[in-house]
Amino acid sequence: MSLEIKTIGILTSGGDAPGMNAAIRSVVRAAVFKGIRVMGIRRGFNGLISDDMFEMNIRSVSEIIHRGGTVLYTARCLEFKTKAGIEKARDNCNENGIDALVVLGGDGTFRGAKEMSDAGIPCVGIPCTIDNDIACSDYSIGYDTALNTAMNMVDKLRDTAQSHDRCSVVEVMGHKSGYLAMTVGIACGALAVLIPEIPYDMDRDLIDRMLFTQRTGKKHFIIVVAEGCGSAAEISEFIQSRSGIETKATILGHVQRGGSPTVQDRYLASLMGFRAIELLSEGIGRRAIAFKHGQLMDFDIEEALSMTKPLDKELLTISQRISI
Repeated sequence: MSLEIKTIGILTSGGDAPGMNAAIRSVVRAAVFKGIRVMGIRRGFNGLISDDMFEMNIRSVSEIIHRGGTVLYTARCLEFKTKAGIEKARDNCNENGIDALVVLGGDGTFRGAKEMSDAGIPCVGIPCTIDNDIACSDYSIGYDTALNTAMNMVDKLRDTAQSHDRCSVVEVMGHKSGYLAMTVGIACGALAVLIPEIPYDMDRDLIDRMLFTQRTGKKHFIIVVAEGCGSAAEISEFIQSRSGIETKATILGHVQRGGSPTVQDRYLASLMGFRAIELLSEGIGRRAIAFKHGQLMDFDIEEALSMTKPLDKELLTISQRISI
């Protein structure tokens, strides 16, 4: 049965990602063009529960396409994980005349979208996470900007590592996902990349490789570590104690989340936002937008959440063979 959508709510949840504002802009303007009223919800599902929302228009989203972060703010919400919290969020939607939601975020946000859809408020999810770990989509908004930020930082660290014949261990984000670390490692020519998906041995994968490349004339080293693989500081201490090479740890941290989004993030965010409104205007909810096999697609949100996205282990082989 199709839905008649007169008013939508839009929120951003979980970790912020560059490009969220471009998606917000696209959603709002595409909706207004269709005659759909838009309510901006502040601080994710917290805003739904606390009734923190305001009406948006085409000028509400002027001059935000180039900005990092999210103008709607974001937060994680423990109360929303309870049945009472979900019911309160649903009731606030009904009281404000919100017929459907567009939600921007990662896997946890998509699970929240499923819960709201099950509670009677159809949702469309847009994948926004620098970890790029949304299984239904080959690409998530924010990933390209985070990659470029991390690459630029590693390039700067390489300059000082080379000047001192030093090893630099660089920790990037990724508790459970190694996409960011692996791609940055290959792009920066890192000697080794440690990711959560693949077990590693410190002697074999770090020390032995360093000593081998030393014998071929290499004098400085870059190691990229996903944060889910352990402490960069402890790894640095281990390397220095076993190799005798001066080793420094750098944790890039939240600098990876910030900054003006790249062309790719702005472009795909705009297309995904537009697609979300096209679906809702046709009375279609409970969907997850995806960029897969080079084109925009959408899936039932429960199907999307059931998918898996294993990292291609051949990337590790490629990284190792071209970084000696």
